[in-house]
Amino acid sequence: MTTSKEKRVHDVFQSISSQYDKMNGIISFRRHIAWRKDTMKKMAVPPGSSALDVCCGTADWTAHLAEAAGKNGTVTGIDFSENMLAVGKEKLADKNMANVSLIQGNAMSLPFADDQFDYVTIGFGLRNVPDYLQVLKEMYRVAKPGGMVVCLETSQPTAPVFKQFYWFYFQKVMPMFGKFFAQSYEEYSWLQESSQSFPGKSELKRLFHEAGFSKVDVQSYAGGAAASHFAKKDQS
Repeated sequence: MTTSKEKRVHDVFQSISSQYDKMNGIISFRRHIAWRKDTMKKMAVPPGSSALDVCCGTADWTAHLAEAAGKNGTVTGIDFSENMLAVGKEKLADKNMANVSLIQGNAMSLPFADDQFDYVTIGFGLRNVPDYLQVLKEMYRVAKPGGMVVCLETSQPTAPVFKQFYWFYFQKVMPMFGKFFAQSYEEYSWLQESSQSFPGKSELKRLFHEAGFSKVDVQSYAGGAAASHFAKKDQS
């Protein structure tokens, strides 16, 4: 089952990589940019920081982390889709960012030493992995003691009327957008499936605790349609 999900996700993102950034803007009405900006503001990344962006995709969040970390900081993005990384590398080259490296790898088994990064992030990627808890444990492992792990992800809205509208949009409208704008109906059907089965913010907070974090703060966006989880790894 794990292998099956990994293969399907890999195939999806290999297929939609060239349209991914455009479609993100269309699907979220560009609200994902505001959510990430607010998340970054709350993170308050200081210059000179080291950061890892897991499931970095086309490296949008990676680039923002690099801007915050500055020339004395180091940022690594990791993703298992070669095509998504290729788009990200072009983007970073255009920005002349020398403090960033993008590598191919699996979030389920991060190829880094323990206690390595000041910040570890994952943006709209956790829902696509086979085992949420395993990835959170890996993020915990590679974060430094006192370091921060942040997940910005779709969530489960709870307000009755909004919830019904939200799922109608995700199940019916979003795949049609994918078909119309990116010729990718099946791929965008997968994205709504992965969002629908993803834990709500309270359940995800519980998984953070299970992964080893003692304190987890949550910020909801758009009536609960998305949420950021902020967790610090305890000092040794």
